Amino acid sequence: MQRRQFVTALAATGLIGAGIRPGFAQGKLEKTKVAIAVGGKNLFYYLPLTIAERLNYFKDEGLDVEISDFAGGSKALQALVGGSADVVSGAYEHTILLQAKNQYIRAFVLQGRAPQIVFGVSNKTMPNYKSIADLRGKKIGVTAPGSSTNIMANFVLAKGGIKPNEVAFVGVGASSGALAAIRSGNIDAIVNLDPVITMLERDKEIRVISDTRTLKETVSVFGGNMPAGCLYTNESFIQKNPNTTQALTNAMVRALRWLQTAGPADLIKTVPDAYLLGDRALYLDAWSRVKEAISPDGLIPADGPATALRTLQAFDETVKGKPIDLSKTFTNEFTKKADAKYK
Repeated sequence: MQRRQFVTALAATGLIGAGIRPGFAQGKLEKTKVAIAVGGKNLFYYLPLTIAERLNYFKDEGLDVEISDFAGGSKALQALVGGSADVVSGAYEHTILLQAKNQYIRAFVLQGRAPQIVFGVSNKTMPNYKSIADLRGKKIGVTAPGSSTNIMANFVLAKGGIKPNEVAFVGVGASSGALAAIRSGNIDAIVNLDPVITMLERDKEIRVISDTRTLKETVSVFGGNMPAGCLYTNESFIQKNPNTTQALTNAMVRALRWLQTAGPADLIKTVPDAYLLGDRALYLDAWSRVKEAISPDGLIPADGPATALRTLQAFDETVKGKPIDLSKTFTNEFTKKADAKYK
């Protein structure tokens, strides 16, 4: 395409001013092999990614996707920054954290409209827990330092008057390692997601003090809609690969649609056995608790970015006072096209 034709096409989308160059869904893919980094792939937080992979939705879009799983979202983000990943399946708030450091990444399709993160206190090491103040000086397990679980922990602690440096955060992952850490007494509290949390609740090993698995609970904790898991990437990737970005979005929206109508048997048949943690019934029980948190359409809610920014400003010194342009942290344009395709 000649430059004049390209600019004319961009103008037709109405997105030149936003710095976004989305291509048409049927356009030739600029890049067919895409490396996606994720932190805790087995979590329901990232279930749409697994569904898109397992049901070959990425392949249907002409993509050869390689997914690398890390211990937590912060590790997945490092892969993007370091250049070993093209895209991250991670928490939306990382787009704000990086902009505060003058690095621009943009979310382009939402997986979760509630974080699904739960803060629980160990019944083994803190049987007499009474308030957040009791956590000062304690060890708190998160998926990985700097991850969305760490961010949620800091926010809850801040509301109780505890600063991040007044506790010790321990990376425990999002699967068997997290369970072992709480059961051995190596940590005093845990901030994690399902199915890990439901298993600990069932065995009465933790006392939940903050929960964001439903929309109502999320608003109660954060004061508004809080965008959670999403696909995000560097601004330059989107501009250079608009058709590839659209193809990724199409696959994810198709997975979100599938999850809205899938029954328990469909889910069990589709996810890897390792996700079940050896207990199929518990996995389905956990799914029933978080299903509402899965985005039905992939769109980032209008008030969501502001909620995320307020959350970070409550405790993160690197964000406080910084001129964050939220319009540069996300776009819904690719998702709108995908929604129209799979309506």
